[in-house]
Amino acid sequence: MMYIIPNIKFNNYIKKIIISLIKLSAIVIILLKFSNSIVNAYPIYAQQAYENPREATGRIVCANCHLAQKPIELNIPKSVLPNSVFEAVVKIPYSDNAQQILANANKGPLNVGAILILPEGFSLAPISRLSEEQKARAKITPIQVYNNQHKNILVAGPLPGDKYKEISFPILSPDPQSNKQTYFLKYPIYAGGNRGRGQLYPNGEKSNNALYTSPVDGKILQINKEENNSTKIVIETNSNNTVTEKLPSGIELIVKEGQIVKTDQVLNKDLNVGGFGQIESEFVLQDPGRIKGMILFFFSITLTQILLILKKKQFEKVQAKQLNI
Repeated sequence: MMYIIPNIKFNNYIKKIIISLIKLSAIVIILLKFSNSIVNAYPIYAQQAYENPREATGRIVCANCHLAQKPIELNIPKSVLPNSVFEAVVKIPYSDNAQQILANANKGPLNVGAILILPEGFSLAPISRLSEEQKARAKITPIQVYNNQHKNILVAGPLPGDKYKEISFPILSPDPQSNKQTYFLKYPIYAGGNRGRGQLYPNGEKSNNALYTSPVDGKILQINKEENNSTKIVIETNSNNTVTEKLPSGIELIVKEGQIVKTDQVLNKDLNVGGFGQIESEFVLQDPGRIKGMILFFFSITLTQILLILKKKQFEKVQAKQLNI
């Protein structure tokens, strides 16, 4: 018995180690399998790579990977009251029949995403302040703050484009009476919207949704298909050297062997159907006291005009009686 018990304990210890290694291996495999989709999820990458998504030039950093320009729309009220909830709606239009080239070279539906850059002091409205309709939308539309330093910047996506061509952001306005860093002023608001995959990966490499060009002047000697369905193009330069250009799977070539190419000449068909767009607008944080004062002013003007008209009518009657006498 003295020898059996230690062996049992030792065997259990070995089993635990093996089970832990198996679990760790499974996690690594899953991460490797989905690493492309995680890295290519544009809001996640932007949050990790940029402290502020709006550059000094006004450009939103999503445009660094999504090179094509596409239009978007932004609907917001012209004025809002302090400590109130209002909605900013980003519309991302595209054709219902559009299919994009995926990383695995298959065709698939487009994803969409949006970013909203609010003035300082404005933030994502808490669930407790939303109406029942807004709560229903919030449950199916994952919206998060950009980071802890910029809670006035909101991001959403990637989301299935067929269901989210309009992304609604519930926003809580600040109260200048309690927040002394905000004022009753006109404020700018910036929005960006994307549909489809980008042309560049975060590490700077091109995706199979990009255009590839010839690096040199020369003649195409060979076009070879690799085992992973990528394409290798061998180009003979004018100095009789060879240059190899490797294109990922899913590329549709528009060149052939024996063709003369120039530097920066496009080698493949443009399969991109998506793109990024940004827009800016403005709204007024309205002082309720001003509104009340304006209403009171208009009321006093109207009352004054009514009294003047009544006085005029009274004067006309008196004047008419004097003429009759």
